[in-house]
Amino acid sequence: MRNIPASEITGTVAGLCQQANYQLGEDVLTAIKNAGEQEISLTGRDILQQLLKNAEIAREESVPMCQDTGFAVVFLELGQEVHVTGGDLYEAVNEGVRRGYVEGYLRKSIVGDPLNRKNTGDNTPAVIHTRIVPGDKLRIVVAPKGGGSENMSAIKMLKPAEGVAGVKNFVLETVKAAGPNPCPPVVVGVGIGGTFEKAALLAKESLLRPVGRPSPDPVLAALENELLEAVNATGIGPQGLGGLTTALAVHIETYPCHIASLPVAVNLNCHASRHKEAII
Repeated sequence: MRNIPASEITGTVAGLCQQANYQLGEDVLTAIKNAGEQEISLTGRDILQQLLKNAEIAREESVPMCQDTGFAVVFLELGQEVHVTGGDLYEAVNEGVRRGYVEGYLRKSIVGDPLNRKNTGDNTPAVIHTRIVPGDKLRIVVAPKGGGSENMSAIKMLKPAEGVAGVKNFVLETVKAAGPNPCPPVVVGVGIGGTFEKAALLAKESLLRPVGRPSPDPVLAALENELLEAVNATGIGPQGLGGLTTALAVHIETYPCHIASLPVAVNLNCHASRHKEAII
């Protein structure tokens, strides 16, 4: 058994909240650069260059790359040999989010009740997803999720007979309906299978994969590529102003499902596909 102090978890989460909002990952930067080399729209090309410059300023000056610093979505992989000491695990995570957002001057975007809409003032509570895994480590991934892209996400319970064609149509319909709202170029996360809630979680988890890294399953990798081509053929383009670059990538994750079901979820990420991780 290995002891990890709650205070260490808090400090780690606080740092990750700020890093995720200040430092766009190299995978995303590379994808934007590559897209700029292929973009035929002059406006689209200019927008992609502005996104790169914005990311550079954010990194160099330690300021948010976007005014929407997101809902703090935290993924925990907790080793079964880990014992958290000196406090509660989830309280430690939320205290880290609180410190990270307050001390990092990040916008506080969370209301404590979805109906009365009173802001909590510190961007808590986080949405926390926990998985128990073998070992004596704690892996923490902080993925700030902006409201604009999250609002354009969707889920549909397809009939099994609709098959792959139904999945493709739903993904494409979702991207088209979103248009410029999620601040394209987007990363399209797709979850297929499981149950209603599992499909949505799969879609969100797929966004943690490095942008453009294909699925290890060759069938899914081919489907990702086919969907990416279809999405970019819509012509929505950077910031919805036209062009070839509507999406930087399509990522698909799957899970076994019931014989009567074919759940499909689409979780869109804006061009600022933010997440940072640490292992304690």
